[in-house]
Amino acid sequence: MKDTSGAHSEQLETTKHLHQIQTQVVTSGLEQSDYITPRIITACAQLKQMTYARKMFDKITDQNVVSWNAMFNGYAQNEFHRTVVVLFTQMKKLDVMPNCFTFPVVLKSCVKINALREGEELHCLVLKNGFRANIFVGTALIELYSTGKAIEAAYKVFGEMDERNVVVWTLMINGYISCGDIVSARCLFELAPERDVILWNTMVSGYIDVRNMIEARKLFDQMPKKDVISWNTMLSGYANNGDVEECKRLFEEMPERNVFSWNGLIGGYANNGLFFEVLDAFKRMLTEGRVFPNDATIVTVLSACTRLGALDFGKWVHVYAEYNGYKGNVCVGNALIDMYAKCGIIENAVDVFNSMDTKDLITWNTIISGLAMHGRGAGALSLFHEMKNAGEMPDGITFIGILCACTHMGLVEEGLSYFQSMAMNYSIVPQIEHYGCMVDLLARAGRLAEAVDFVKSMPIEADAVIWANLLGSCRVYKNVELAELALERLTELEPKNPTNFVMLSNIYGDLGRWKDVARIKVAMRDTGFKKLPGCSSIEVNEVVVNFYSLDKRHPKTEEIYETLKGLTKLLRSSGYVPDARVLEPGA
Repeated sequence: MKDTSGAHSEQLETTKHLHQIQTQVVTSGLEQSDYITPRIITACAQLKQMTYARKMFDKITDQNVVSWNAMFNGYAQNEFHRTVVVLFTQMKKLDVMPNCFTFPVVLKSCVKINALREGEELHCLVLKNGFRANIFVGTALIELYSTGKAIEAAYKVFGEMDERNVVVWTLMINGYISCGDIVSARCLFELAPERDVILWNTMVSGYIDVRNMIEARKLFDQMPKKDVISWNTMLSGYANNGDVEECKRLFEEMPERNVFSWNGLIGGYANNGLFFEVLDAFKRMLTEGRVFPNDATIVTVLSACTRLGALDFGKWVHVYAEYNGYKGNVCVGNALIDMYAKCGIIENAVDVFNSMDTKDLITWNTIISGLAMHGRGAGALSLFHEMKNAGEMPDGITFIGILCACTHMGLVEEGLSYFQSMAMNYSIVPQIEHYGCMVDLLARAGRLAEAVDFVKSMPIEADAVIWANLLGSCRVYKNVELAELALERLTELEPKNPTNFVMLSNIYGDLGRWKDVARIKVAMRDTGFKKLPGCSSIEVNEVVVNFYSLDKRHPKTEEIYETLKGLTKLLRSSGYVPDARVLEPGA
């Protein structure tokens, strides 16, 4: 983690110096100066000392437009956009006349807080005060109306402007794009007297947004001058639209690449489930050595390691991240916690969590879910209370982890209490995932009748996951009647999923009802679909290998099965008796 103590000390010194200057100004009787006070307010804004700036401003007996503008700019710079709008209302009440520097700042604040009505009132003042032809005011009005989806009003402002530079044209074209009118955007693009690379990129992005990659590529090829952003725009377009081959081809054609180019390729692979390619591209990036990964790259690679179970490579990325200055990065830390938890080493996940000085909601959610996943429910619940004490407000994802923790510990009453607290204490509306957790909690505890009653009382329709959980619990508790009901519902929801038939078949087999087993297998065959074989992954020498149930395509199949037989013998010698029924091809 970077040491920021030096920068913090420097800011403290600067703030102290500012206060000293202000004291001298007051002592010299200059705090009403139209020249000095606005500059001190501006300095306060740069130091994020807007409370101090406001105290100074309120002491000014004759607040002119320069002082007001300094306050507007300071609040806007520090993202207090609603305060800007409120302060402008106060200014109007005092009959202070705004100038051409006032309106753009206040209009941009209206854009930031989606205050279209207040923006329209400002527009009236713009016309009343004679600033209709001002290019900066006009630009802010176009952005206001475009963001508020009032594209006709935006175009009216555009048409009334005496001067329209390439920035204005770009903003108007982007307004049509944001409103989904790509045809009008293209017509205006063709009329533009000047087109810079930003305008070209905007139009190309518009076609990408509506998934028209053919027109996007045509326009891209027509560009007289392409910068690296242009190439990256097309690259991300292909990646986001699922055309990985074209994405890769374009990447190879690029005359120049930056970290966003590599992230576009790597992210394209990740978004399309090509996790092996993610690792290969990352290795190539490091080997070429011309561009270095950033935190987004590392997070994507760690996520791919998680999906592949590539623990050893993930550990290497962990070391690389720390060595290259990302130890204190929250996003990287969150990805590491997730990887270690899902790759089976929860201790490492806890170590990463404990080493993080800064934690966000995702950090807490990830570690709580990880602990719950590993059956360490007590640890998950303990961290939940620690999270609340730290002032972090839980969300719906937090409660999925908490309810899973209760499920693993068999804490039915506590789980019900947490579930009820979602709406009562945190105003969180339970979603289907939360209802599923509650059904699973009751079913695993053997309270199947209550689980069914809970399903019937749900305000939303139970999905296939909930009924499948009930079906699985029916096997544990030998409840055939409920199992048959669950299969009936599952057949309606997933008529082409043979796995559900397999589960009921196993229940019949456990009870020795072989005629019913045969009947279910016929029904399963009649669906016309086969159960997908189980798949496992293992990382050996930095290579992840997939193994499918009863698969004999691997080049070392004989060695693998001989080793498996040896392991089975060792298990038998220790008293373990494998259940052959779950190994049957149809089971």
